[in-house]
Amino acid sequence: MAAMQAVVTLPKSDPVEINGDTPTLRLFALLEVIASKDQYFSLQSLADETDVPKPTLHRMLQQLENAHLLERSSDGRQYGTGVRLRRLAENLLLNDTAHGARHAVLRNLVAEVGESCNLTALSGSEVIYLDRVETPAPLRFYLHPGSRVPVHCSASGKVFLSQMAPGQRQRLLGNTPLEAFTPKTLTDLAALEAEVRKVRRQGFALDNEEFLPGLLCVAVAVPSASGRSNLCVAVQAPMMRLTADKALALLPALQRAAAALSHIETDATPAQGLGAALAAVAGA
Repeated sequence: MAAMQAVVTLPKSDPVEINGDTPTLRLFALLEVIASKDQYFSLQSLADETDVPKPTLHRMLQQLENAHLLERSSDGRQYGTGVRLRRLAENLLLNDTAHGARHAVLRNLVAEVGESCNLTALSGSEVIYLDRVETPAPLRFYLHPGSRVPVHCSASGKVFLSQMAPGQRQRLLGNTPLEAFTPKTLTDLAALEAEVRKVRRQGFALDNEEFLPGLLCVAVAVPSASGRSNLCVAVQAPMMRLTADKALALLPALQRAAAALSHIETDATPAQGLGAALAAVAGA
C-alpha cells in the first residue's frame, strides 16, 4: 500500500492595506507599495497584493500614469516608475536636510585619505553624484554633485548591480548600451556579470580607468536596514597617486564613513526618511 503523503497548505499572506484620509494620500500609499518593487508589475498582480478592488486600482494607476509618475511597458500590460517619480526621488536625495551631516562625513573622509570622495545613488542605468568633496591636491578630476556616470563603468555602479537579483540586473543591462569610454571599459555582458559577482563576494568595487583614463575609484555600499542600499561612498584619485593595491588600504576608512552615513540615514526624521524610502524608485 502506497504511503500517504502529507499536504501542507501555506497560509495566504494578508493583503497590503492602502490607507489614507483623502484620495491623494491613498495614491501616495499606493506609490509606497510600487516603490518597493524591482521590476514591472501588472494590474492583476497589484490587485492580488493589495486590498483595493480591481476597478478602483485601475483608476488609481491611470491617474498616476497621466501624471507621469508611472509608465507602461512596451506591451502596454505592465507598469513601472515614470520619469517624474524618478526625478522626485533624485531631488529628495540631493536636497534633503540630512545633506549637511553627510557632507561632514565626506569632509572627514577626505581629510583622512587625502583624495576626493563622493556619495552616490543609482538612478535608472546611471549613477548620480549626490555630494562630493574635492582633495586639496592640485591634480584632480572634478565631478560636481548632479553629475551622472553609466552604471557599467563606475565603482559605485558595480556595487549597485551586485545587490540586484540576477533577473533585475539582466533586464537593466540588456536595455543599456555598454559604451566603451576607455580600452578598459567592460562592454561584454558575460565579463561584466563575472565582475559583478566578484564585487558581491568581496564587498567593494574598483573602477580601474574604466570611465576616465588615469582615474581609479574604489566604492563600498552604505549599509541599510533593508539589506539593499541605494547609497555608496567612494574615493577617486589619479592613478599616479592611487593604485589598485593602495586603494585596498583605504577600505577601512571607507567602511567607517559608510557606517557613519548609515547612522545618519537611520536617525533621519520621518520627512528625511521619505528620501530614503523613495530612493528605491530611482533604482527600479
